[in-house]
Amino acid sequence: MRTILISVLLLTLIGYAPQARAGDKIGAVLYKSPECSCCEQYADYLRDNGFEVTVRPTEDLSLIKEMNGVPDGFEGCHTTLVDGYVIEGHVPVDSVNRLLAERPDVTGISLPGMPEGAPGMTGSKSEPFVIYDFAPNREPSVFAVE
Repeated sequence: MRTILISVLLLTLIGYAPQARAGDKIGAVLYKSPECSCCEQYADYLRDNGFEVTVRPTEDLSLIKEMNGVPDGFEGCHTTLVDGYVIEGHVPVDSVNRLLAERPDVTGISLPGMPEGAPGMTGSKSEPFVIYDFAPNREPSVFAVE
């Protein structure tokens, strides 16, 4: 029994999360400023697309971004952690699903800023969204154009 308890504790400490089985929702944690309503809309968008989202308001969102390797100039208004990756901003779900399917060696992907018409944002899309991938020790590069 002691061995089982120690194993569970160690797996919890290192952030182990078992892979979702077919049909299960993928867990996501969305960090946002307490006042931001478009972040709630993005969380609902992810839920509507098969994710189980926990929203965590924080007064120190810049620290969350820094701790998760989001490069300067590529910040969005919220940071979402999904299956070992960082999703920064209002990234369309097609790019999120592609990231999770292909599993590239990156920290995450970003749609910088708060572009109108992006998932969770008001307004109409006026130009394609450029989604960037990022990783330590290299410049962000284009991951997708949607």
